[in-house]
Amino acid sequence: MPRIAAIDPGFYRIALPVVLSDSTHGSIAAFELNTVRVRDAEGAEGVGYTYTVGRNGAAVHAILDREFREVMAGEVADDIERLWHKAWWALHYGGRGGPVVLALSAFDMALWDLKARRAGLPLWNLLGGYDRRVPTYAGGIDLDLPLDGLLRQTDDNLAKGFRAIKMKVGRANLFEDVERVKAMRAHLGAGFPLMVDANMKWGVEEAIRAARALQPCDLTWLEEPTIPDDPAGHARILREGGLPIAAGENLRSLWEFKAYIAAGAVSFPEPDVTNCGGISAFMKIARLAEAFNLPVTSHGAHDVTVHLLAACPNRSYLEAHGFGLDRYIAEPLRIEDGVAVAPDRPGHGISFDWAGLEALRR
Repeated sequence: MPRIAAIDPGFYRIALPVVLSDSTHGSIAAFELNTVRVRDAEGAEGVGYTYTVGRNGAAVHAILDREFREVMAGEVADDIERLWHKAWWALHYGGRGGPVVLALSAFDMALWDLKARRAGLPLWNLLGGYDRRVPTYAGGIDLDLPLDGLLRQTDDNLAKGFRAIKMKVGRANLFEDVERVKAMRAHLGAGFPLMVDANMKWGVEEAIRAARALQPCDLTWLEEPTIPDDPAGHARILREGGLPIAAGENLRSLWEFKAYIAAGAVSFPEPDVTNCGGISAFMKIARLAEAFNLPVTSHGAHDVTVHLLAACPNRSYLEAHGFGLDRYIAEPLRIEDGVAVAPDRPGHGISFDWAGLEALRR
């Protein structure tokens, strides 16, 4: 069986076309992209990636460049489960989260891409296959947009084929949040899927108050109402606020998701394949949610995550994220009347413009 012959990490800072904003990160002008190319002894290659909100990408790069090259040299590339655990325990003392798990996520993604490419199968099919057409929503990072700008952005997304919308909340004045959500609901009409995302802004009592105030707007979910370190608080918000809760983009392992689900703290588990431990961990989280009869959603990295949700019978919505890679990949995600279509190319099907990315470093 082919062994790993080379691990080639890349690190790029990508300016956003427009400045984005949310309640905790503030204004976001760029994000940092980490890639990793894994080649086996027969010359086949798989690609993985992760990203950060403008900081810590250098730490992820250093871990891939030093630790993964040392730990994974000469290993059998197809032994994905064994290599995941080898990396987890080799880096555990200084890891269990943060840049280490982001690096592991990218490396694991590359191994799955390599395996699917060698098999000549699209990733969603290799993972089991359910339905390559996945309901999707446009995830706006738009807290500071004026209301008319927010509605114009929404109209642009509707014209692109989206049939579900998420907007940011968490402004200094709850009344402003409520008025903006009411305006969005009126703009979209009754029954149109609408989500809101607070990006961990509130304390538990504030979040309960906000959820109750937003109840009349018929929301699909309230996302990340408080800090990810408080599953008991999320359980209270879900129980007393009266809105479904989506959470998980800041959870870093299967076991953190287990704690949330067991506590009754989440309605829509929301892993991010680039920071939860990769494809291996994402699929386990999705199966755990399925066992508890919960629908799974996603955060970020929509070009690869569409494959994962296409293999899940309990998928709900794919997030089409604001940190898109459209300018640097050959065939961006295709949206058709509210669904994203997982490509049928071997692997995850993402072909980076490596020359274009390298130009960012000059």
